[in-house]
Amino acid sequence: MERKLWTKDELILVFNLYLKLPFGKMHTKTSEIIDMANLLGRTVNSIAIRLTNFAACDPYHQNRGVKGMVGGIKQCQPIWDEFFNNQEELIFLSEQILAEKEHQTIETKFNELLFDIKDLKGETKIREVKTRINQNVFRQIVIANYSGKCAITGIDIPELLFASHIIPWSKNEDERLNPENGICLSALYDKAFDKGLIGLNEKYEILISSYLKKKQQNDYYDKYFSHLDKSKLEMPQRYMPKKEFLQYHLDEIFEKRID
Repeated sequence: MERKLWTKDELILVFNLYLKLPFGKMHTKTSEIIDMANLLGRTVNSIAIRLTNFAACDPYHQNRGVKGMVGGIKQCQPIWDEFFNNQEELIFLSEQILAEKEHQTIETKFNELLFDIKDLKGETKIREVKTRINQNVFRQIVIANYSGKCAITGIDIPELLFASHIIPWSKNEDERLNPENGICLSALYDKAFDKGLIGLNEKYEILISSYLKKKQQNDYYDKYFSHLDKSKLEMPQRYMPKKEFLQYHLDEIFEKRID
């Protein structure tokens, strides 16, 4: 039996993994779990158990009546609570810890995200680094929540997928990293949703804006939009788009294009 006590940093790393993994992959044969076990010098089984401990903290599973493994919940619950009380700080901290464990710096690990801001200095650079890394993690969380597929088309090519914010990043700091504020969409529909050309009602049905409907004579409307009207979004694994957020999008973004 493993006797080494878990540190807070280790728990944060497993929580980071919990957020990024589709729920069906939380077993000992999953490559990401094997990699985490190797990184922490722990058994694969111990990582899988900690993941189920975090599942026991997850309100989604609690609401379903799924208790998970509650044995380690006392250690995991404070991490969960810290995340939902201060998402931006804990997500960034988890990525810093992960980079250190991998013997990298944040700048090296995320060079592709940060290459164009290397000349920034001080607080400006720190803020931009944190924003880009947190956005990247948010994308991973949202894509995992939708099983790696666009919720409209089913496209499963990662390079074509976006984590679309329902309430835009700039409009609500508290909900920026809330997975209930994200929908996995492929490029065309991400942009259409962002610009208010399509929306979603409280039944998760897709709405087509009046501006788009004026384009019915065009071939692309039939090909890409007509069949979507009142069709239902593919549902995520865990975190449903929050209805209050969808209402905000309908009130503040949908149909707001000025001709």
